[in-house]
Amino acid sequence: MSQAPATPKSRRASRLLRARLGMSQGDLLPSERAALALREKPAEPPVDPTVVFLLPLVGAHHVTDPRAVAERLTRTLESFRAQTDPQWRAVVCSQENPGLPEDDRISFLPFTDAMEGNDKWAKLDRLCRHLPDLGPELGYVMPFDADDLLHPGAVEEMRKRMEPGGYLVTTGYVRDVASGIIGRAAPPSPAAPLRKPFWKLCGSCAAFATDLRDARGPAFLAAATAHEHRMFPYLARLAGRPLSPLSRPSVLYELNHGENFGARRGRVGFKTRFTRRFAVTDRAELARIAEDFAL
Repeated sequence: MSQAPATPKSRRASRLLRARLGMSQGDLLPSERAALALREKPAEPPVDPTVVFLLPLVGAHHVTDPRAVAERLTRTLESFRAQTDPQWRAVVCSQENPGLPEDDRISFLPFTDAMEGNDKWAKLDRLCRHLPDLGPELGYVMPFDADDLLHPGAVEEMRKRMEPGGYLVTTGYVRDVASGIIGRAAPPSPAAPLRKPFWKLCGSCAAFATDLRDARGPAFLAAATAHEHRMFPYLARLAGRPLSPLSRPSVLYELNHGENFGARRGRVGFKTRFTRRFAVTDRAELARIAEDFAL
C-alpha cells in the first residue's frame, strides 16, 4: 500500500465550492468521497472528548538501530504521559512490540501484513479501522509520528475548546538533531514571507474530531491519512469539519536523527535548510522549548 496521490491544488477550490452548493461532483478520489459522505452529518462539538493518538512505527527490519527507534518512541509516549489533562489514548502499530510503558492508555496493535517497502500508510489504515474497538465514542484522532514530541498542554486545550472540526498545528518547532538547531515553523508574515506553517512540514499536525459510533468517521480518517499531511486541511473542509489552529507551538518535529521516514524519500534536505533559515536564537524561547518538550 503506497501513499495516495494528492488532489491537484487547481481542483480543490471548485470541489469545495460544489460541496457548499450541494452540486454533484465528478471524478473523485476515495478520500474525497469519504469526506462528502461525512459531510452529510453536521459537525457538533464533542462532549467530554478523548484524544486518541495513532502511531505507525517502522518495523525493526527497516532500520539500522531498532534500539534507537524504540528510545525515540518512548520519548514520544512520555510527552503524552506528561500532558496536563490525562484523558488521552495512544495506539502503536508495528510488526513487533518495542516494549511500551506500563500505562493502560497505551496499547499495541500488531501489523502482520507482508509488504515490500514503506508500510507506514498500511499501518495508518489499520490503526484508523481499529478505532471503533478502542472504547471512546467521541474524541479527536491525531496521527502522530513515533519520533515527534507533543506540548504538555495540547490535550487540555483540545478538550477545553471542543472545536467541532478538530485542530491544526500551524505553529511548531523543527529540531535538527545532528546540529541541535531548532527552527520555528509558522504561517508566513511580512517579516518572514518564506516561512511555512508547521502542518506543511510534519505529519503530526492534525487532530480530527471523530464520532466513533458512526462508521463514516473511521472510514474518512483511513482515506485521509492515505495522503500526505498537506491534504489534511483540504479534506477536513470538504467534510464540513474545518480544522482550527491550536493556540501555541504544539509539536516538535525531530529530523536528522538517522531513521526518519523522510530520509528514505529524500525529503530531509529542504527541512534542514528551513531549520537553519528560521532558527530560534532567543535564549528565553529556547529555554521554554527545552522545558516544554523535555529536551
